[in-house]
Amino acid sequence: MKRARFTCRIKSARLILGVGGILSAGLAGVPAGAATDHYAEEQIRYIATYFPGRMAGSPAELMAAQYLQRHLAQMGYQSDLRTFNTRYQYHGGDGKADWRKIAATSVIAAKAGTTGGEILIIAHSDTFMPRSDGDLNNNFGGLTLQGVDDNAFGVGVMLDLARRLGREPRAVGVRFVALSGGEPDTLGAEDYLQRMSPQEKRNTLLVINLDSLLGGEKLRVDYSPDSGDGRLQGLVKTLGTRARQQGIPLILDGAIRTDAPCVTDALPFAKAGFAVLDVGSGTAQGRCLERKPSRNFPQGMVRYRSPLDNLTYLDRHLTGQIGKRARDSMALLWPMLDELTGGDKPRG
Repeated sequence: MKRARFTCRIKSARLILGVGGILSAGLAGVPAGAATDHYAEEQIRYIATYFPGRMAGSPAELMAAQYLQRHLAQMGYQSDLRTFNTRYQYHGGDGKADWRKIAATSVIAAKAGTTGGEILIIAHSDTFMPRSDGDLNNNFGGLTLQGVDDNAFGVGVMLDLARRLGREPRAVGVRFVALSGGEPDTLGAEDYLQRMSPQEKRNTLLVINLDSLLGGEKLRVDYSPDSGDGRLQGLVKTLGTRARQQGIPLILDGAIRTDAPCVTDALPFAKAGFAVLDVGSGTAQGRCLERKPSRNFPQGMVRYRSPLDNLTYLDRHLTGQIGKRARDSMALLWPMLDELTGGDKPRG
């Protein structure tokens, strides 16, 4: 497989019953005149509120996918739904395991550039799917999980990037993928990777994964230093410089290829040789431990847990962080992508 290169120019049941009303009101549900720096936050809150329990293969997941597909299409992207069949193992209380089949739905939206190259931006849109009776008994996943940190936040940031990047022609194309089957495995990423044609792989200059950007103490970027393109190091250095200049706490770690105790959708792409930036949050010790254990977060994690990963709890115990972290994320990612894609700037 050829390695990636840059160019210089580069949910609850009640909500399910309201599927028609939600989708028809989808875009209207978010204020059209919202201030630019609040757009990502509004999308995060909308997705978490109206599509809880969006586990792969569930009605809520499909509703969320349809909302995202229509939203991206209205931004001017060629946007489609992609369904794939997969299965997962469920462990019952008696210790027996059985395989369960599901049909998961991802969203793909693209806009071509003038050079043929493309940047791939991914964020899984599904919430944690319980894999055992133990998971259910301990409030891991399920129908009530809003999944704000994991991963309405990543999807909201992705939508804001799509909105900004879609405003003008680009030298380098962009492709946004809201993956299903991202929790707790990387089934959606693996399916997407397997379906990529040789030409698509050659054209993909960079893969950016957005996952769990909210719950960690600091923003964190893990990257693949051995991707075969030294210019990735330049991007990482620029991100570090921009973070220092703007006072944004940021952890940079070049260990994505070998250190993946908490697997993200970036890993299959890194293993395949693509240049990868895995954007999330955590501590200096890694992404599994999102923050120092405390009374409000006794396990040091937000993700997966229905009582924690919801808007009410996070607004109370991480007051103001949703808005601030969304702005910080955009402050780092938007200038980088604007430059990499070479948007046509007005002259004169």
